[in-house]
Amino acid sequence: MTAHTDNSSNLAAIMDKARINSKLQSYVQGTVTLHSYPAPGVLIGAIMVDYALELLGTTPDEKLFAVCETPKCLPDAIQAIAHCTTGNKRLQVLPIGKFAITMNISSKEAAIDAVRVFVDSQKLEDYKTINTWFINSPVYDRHTMAELLQEEIFTAGRNILSFERVIVKTSQKQKWNSVTCPECGDMVPDYMLENNKCAACGSKGYYDKIKG
Repeated sequence: MTAHTDNSSNLAAIMDKARINSKLQSYVQGTVTLHSYPAPGVLIGAIMVDYALELLGTTPDEKLFAVCETPKCLPDAIQAIAHCTTGNKRLQVLPIGKFAITMNISSKEAAIDAVRVFVDSQKLEDYKTINTWFINSPVYDRHTMAELLQEEIFTAGRNILSFERVIVKTSQKQKWNSVTCPECGDMVPDYMLENNKCAACGSKGYYDKIKG
């Protein structure tokens, strides 16, 4: 599910041709701006978030929470449209590898009804270009097929999606204390310690210090 080409100048014309309404067009353009180019996954993502909002009967003005089942492209649609971000702790990105999102309205209850929207592989069979891209087929050529793919994405719209009603657990704010990692000396929240040391000194270490 990878393609990188910037033909955003044609995007508005393609959406107009497919009769995409102004609200969804603004969602798409906002998502493309955040992502920096009109990747196919971003375009589909904007359609998915728009669909999820309608199914929830809400708007981006309401406080929402989301789970995204892939780190590729799709999180940017959620962040740009629904204002759920990793920074405000209203977006959880799970590296499951499925092109799916789950969204719910804010709640103080331990669990709440939510909607899960996903790309339905069976429905992709009716859209050859999308399917070729989605399954990462060598037949797909991003240099020659990118605009055709965009046209087919907007022509298909929600026809490649399915949804299900689900229940999700909500996470409430928890109290915590600041503690010092005995290995590096940095301060971290106590609940983030691993075996009495910070994660950077354990499983999530990603750098080596340069000595000198």
